Amino acid sequence: MAESVWGQIKQLTEEISSAKCENAEALEAFRIRFLGSKNILKPLFGEIKNVENSRKKEFGQEINALKALAEQKFKEQQSSIKKQDKASEKNTLDMSLPAGLYPQGSRHPVSIIMDRIIEIFEKIGFSVAEEREIEDDWFNFTAMNTPEDHPARDMQDTFYLKDSEKNLLRTHTSSVQSRVMMETKPPIRIIAPGRVYRNETISARSHCQFHQVEGLYVDKNVSFADMKQTLLYFAREMYGPDTKIRLRPSYFPFTEPSAEMDVYWGLKNETDYRITKGTGWLEILGCGMVDPKVLENCNIDPEEYTGFAFGMGIERQAMLKYNISDIRLLFENDVRFLKQFSSVI
Repeated sequence: MAESVWGQIKQLTEEISSAKCENAEALEAFRIRFLGSKNILKPLFGEIKNVENSRKKEFGQEINALKALAEQKFKEQQSSIKKQDKASEKNTLDMSLPAGLYPQGSRHPVSIIMDRIIEIFEKIGFSVAEEREIEDDWFNFTAMNTPEDHPARDMQDTFYLKDSEKNLLRTHTSSVQSRVMMETKPPIRIIAPGRVYRNETISARSHCQFHQVEGLYVDKNVSFADMKQTLLYFAREMYGPDTKIRLRPSYFPFTEPSAEMDVYWGLKNETDYRITKGTGWLEILGCGMVDPKVLENCNIDPEEYTGFAFGMGIERQAMLKYNISDIRLLFENDVRFLKQFSSVI
């Protein structure tokens, strides 16, 4: 075989070994020359037939070593260029530019209103009491003077647990009041916030799950006047210092006498006419003096102690406060809706 072929192998080995690709274009040119479909090494494989038999093995090893060297060199240069590109990206960053801000989260309107109500009552000595959402029939109904034939016990109004006639999803947080009265000696001054469940058709004005805050004050010589002043304080803290309230006679099985409390919302626009039905007054909560039978059921002497209780829906307060027209928006987790409350503290 001509010495020129061996010389060519030596020359290509030196060329590959000394190759240095400065950028991606040079690397691609290297790949095409030494590893492409029509690379410069291919013709050398065809020369093996012209090599004397004693040197065919040596020649084959040299050619294969040359190809392996080209592949190794390509990988090294490729890795080097990637590192250069990363370093270049870092160097092009303008550290004087303002940092990108993460999207700001927001509190849910129900949480905002619930925290505000808790804050208002904590200022006058009420403490927060929380209990289970799966409740016993006795604490949810019987202790609160709701007899077995009461419509609220109907399966159409209450979610009972499967295969159980005693356990249910609480229909109000009054069950917290009954548990606290069973376990605590008066004076008792609590508010009970939490989620409740009722088997109602979901619409723009009602839902099968919602939140309540109920309050309870039991002590010696507690009067209806004490209740009225407490609720007037709440209304003015919640809706403004000039807020007016009125109490209308009503009925609840666990209070006697009972009342509905309205605030004067006004008749400033069409929306006010619609939500107040043209009266300007808006119902926000129910209240009353704790029925002696409830105190007796919870082992509190009704001859020695009296008390008042009240309860309100959080969603209703949120809808009024933020002019929300559909209660379903509060449960759909629509980011577009929730973003409106990003700046609310």
